[in-house]
Amino acid sequence: MRAGIGRPWTDFVEVAGSHHHQPLHWRLLDGASVKLDGSSREWKASLLPLGGPEPGTAGFELYLTAEQPPASRQAPLPLQPRTASAAIGRDVAPVLRQPIARIIANAETIRTRLAGPLAEEYSNYAADIAAAGQHLLALIDDLSDLEVVEADEFATAPDRIDLADVARRAVGILGVRAQERGISIDAPDHDESLPAIGEFRRVLQVLLNLLGNAIRYTPEGSQIWVRLESAEGKACVTVADQGQGLSDEQQQAVFEKFERLGRSGDGGSGLGLYISRRLARAMGGELSVESALGQGARFTLSLPAGT
Repeated sequence: MRAGIGRPWTDFVEVAGSHHHQPLHWRLLDGASVKLDGSSREWKASLLPLGGPEPGTAGFELYLTAEQPPASRQAPLPLQPRTASAAIGRDVAPVLRQPIARIIANAETIRTRLAGPLAEEYSNYAADIAAAGQHLLALIDDLSDLEVVEADEFATAPDRIDLADVARRAVGILGVRAQERGISIDAPDHDESLPAIGEFRRVLQVLLNLLGNAIRYTPEGSQIWVRLESAEGKACVTVADQGQGLSDEQQQAVFEKFERLGRSGDGGSGLGLYISRRLARAMGGELSVESALGQGARFTLSLPAGT
């Protein structure tokens, strides 16, 4: 890849199930299974769009993540009977992702009038279709993650990371969504650093969930704070908002599976915080909440401190 700067990244991989030679919409490639020359493992491509208001106008960050550890460190697992939940992640999700992504890509093309002039009401219909498709993709991802984190053999791949850098990336990814609601995010300064031990993509996943919830439930025109702290061998990042807050009973229930605290119509699956806490604990950390009704909420991810 270093010798091929300027070429599409897809020139260096084989996208499973795709025979298209023309450039594909980025939503069709996000989450795609790919094969790399010289590797027998399965890989997943993740594209993080940059720029706004149209995601991707300033390019993308590409992550290629192996679905299994290297063969030399991979112990064979005993065959397990497939359950209905296992079918979601292993069988159903890969089949559904590409057609749903194609629906979203086509709807976005219509919404932005790239194919030609269009009446405003039809552009709005296309926006609704794209939003519904994105909700379905998010639900598929949540159900797939649920299967993964509840598997007996699930383990993370901890490494030395900069928790401040991961927090800034999460803020950058969701910055446009916050701006659309007039919400400002006070992120860690670029000279801040907080070494920690954790799996980069899993830590990013947790922080994106915390920030996404804060943006969704905090009032328009308010502020969100992302703060770092190091104490007692732990590296901590806190996401604080100015939302309506949580009662003691809600704080006890908020990390439960499929718990939406009585909310409806917000597009959430009720799995994000449950999965995030499972991920935090799998990395030797914790995810906790402090809140009071009318005073917002503070969600804190703690990880083993790095060196």
